[in-house]
Amino acid sequence: MPYASIDVGSNTTRLLVAEVRDGRLRELMSQRAYTRLGKSITKGTDIPESKIAETAAIVERQARQARELGAREIVVVGTAAVRAAANRDDLVDAIEREAGLTIRVLNEDEEATLSFIGATRTAPAPLEGTVAVIDVGGGSTEIVFGTLSDGVTWQSSFSIGSGFLADSYLHSDPPSVGELEDVRRHVAGVFEGLELPQADQAVAVGGTANALRRIVGTVFEHETLERAIRILASEKRDNVSRRFEIDMERVHILPGGVLIFEQLSDQMGLPLAMGKGGLRDGVLLEIAANEAGAHG
Repeated sequence: MPYASIDVGSNTTRLLVAEVRDGRLRELMSQRAYTRLGKSITKGTDIPESKIAETAAIVERQARQARELGAREIVVVGTAAVRAAANRDDLVDAIEREAGLTIRVLNEDEEATLSFIGATRTAPAPLEGTVAVIDVGGGSTEIVFGTLSDGVTWQSSFSIGSGFLADSYLHSDPPSVGELEDVRRHVAGVFEGLELPQADQAVAVGGTANALRRIVGTVFEHETLERAIRILASEKRDNVSRRFEIDMERVHILPGGVLIFEQLSDQMGLPLAMGKGGLRDGVLLEIAANEAGAHG
């Protein structure tokens, strides 16, 4: 019997429907819609009523699709943009009214832990030693360290993401050298002096990682990330969108996420392997584990 998770993020609202067997996921459906909640509250603290209505309608549609696939349980989670909104209760009420579901607004630690579970337990091969998981979202970046046996051992969340950086600095198409340098300085300033634990492997998850894979493959290191920036800085968004089959909105916000990955990869001295799973996968694995525990 499948489960479903809907992640109401700062850039996108994303659905995952999957069966869970022996602690592994078999995906039945994945879908995303660009809602840009983070952008909508950049100039204030409230999500506009029109954006609340749009997001609730998308969640209702995705929940309907999940039910049509036989999902026995649907969990809706909210991340950075929802956490930051002064009127988040209005969004919670709208989603409950439209979709009949209660949204669980994750705190930073919960988001980081679920991203770690989703990234490490869906890896195609077992991850040995200490693993760093970097989840770049639209409004925040989660950094989590841990092992498969012990779980999370260190984590931190930073109020910086691809959508925030694009909205703050990237106004040209393609972005100018000066705009990209402004992003680099901002990113470097956020992580300056950050002492990260030692890791044996590092994994990148989230929408930025998925889009970046189409440009440079599944291993992100300084050279490949710089190549991605050169492409994004030399071609208009619609060209990049067509060439790599990436949504136009994602192309616009991608440079900020790439530069966050580059900064953290350089600081750790490790390449980042693209993770197969992330937050939504972690939510589904948590649901299945809780249900197994209740029946165990």
